Amino acid sequence: MSRKTISKLWRLVISAGLACLLISSCDEERRKPEFDAALSGYESPRIVGQLSSDEITESSGLAASPCQPGVFWTHNDSGDGPYLYALDVSGKNLGVWKVTGAENIDWEDMAATRTVKGCFLYIGEIGNTEKLERSIHTIYRVPEPLAAAQNGPDRTRRNASDTEPAQAMQFKYPDGKHDAEALIVHPGTEAIYVLTKKHSLRAGVYKIAVGFQAGGVMSAARITYLAVPAVPNGLLTGASISPDHRRVIVCDYTAAYELTLPDGVADFDQIWNQQPVPVALGSRKQGEAITYSADGQSIFATSEKKNSPLIEIKRKQ
Repeated sequence: MSRKTISKLWRLVISAGLACLLISSCDEERRKPEFDAALSGYESPRIVGQLSSDEITESSGLAASPCQPGVFWTHNDSGDGPYLYALDVSGKNLGVWKVTGAENIDWEDMAATRTVKGCFLYIGEIGNTEKLERSIHTIYRVPEPLAAAQNGPDRTRRNASDTEPAQAMQFKYPDGKHDAEALIVHPGTEAIYVLTKKHSLRAGVYKIAVGFQAGGVMSAARITYLAVPAVPNGLLTGASISPDHRRVIVCDYTAAYELTLPDGVADFDQIWNQQPVPVALGSRKQGEAITYSADGQSIFATSEKKNSPLIEIKRKQ
């Protein structure tokens, strides 16, 4: 091969490398959603605390108690037992409970409701491996424990209290196996929704049931698809519904996206047809958990890893 030919080949290699770098840079920019504070209606995110319990290493779900002001609940991802952790608005440990009659294979999200029957926590055993090995998933419902009943800061898994027995509702998808990390429960109708997690496609929105139904295996109904303004557009890791059930917040590893039901529209399922608006969450190592505050005036988010920050994003008045 002549020197001239070698020189041409090197120029081609260098040009191709530069092109790849430029494309990669452009793709990276495309991955970042555009934030417009005026459009989102939220203030800039701020860290209000830090999860003090060393046992919370993978905060995968987060829910604000509608019955105990200032109390939040979280749980770890797979690798932990069936434990729930209570914390205050600064991230201080308020206690640990072992969920009676439950198993943590791959807990991914949680929700909290207040009904005429009492206050309940819902836990989504909805994760799946990359091989999508599981076809049947479980949602647990347990009466919300009273955080004040424990001497919180000193409580660990070793001396955790037991919850009341959990009820289990199993379900399967009508169109194959899916991975999911986002669960919401409508505070009015108690309808249960699961949003799947897709690496290359839009997320699927599935309605499991209207009201908790234990016993047997429910067949989920896919009602639509959801794409957020990010790349990839279906990699959803958490979700929550506002107390007035007019807004839904979903998140991926880096940001959040809010959907709002138009004024005058009563059918909640129309919310999935609305345009998601990006909401900045600040820096998170691996964000999987998000919730509205009990009054709906703030969004709170955590991250995986030990002693992660507790982030608040206040709604503009």
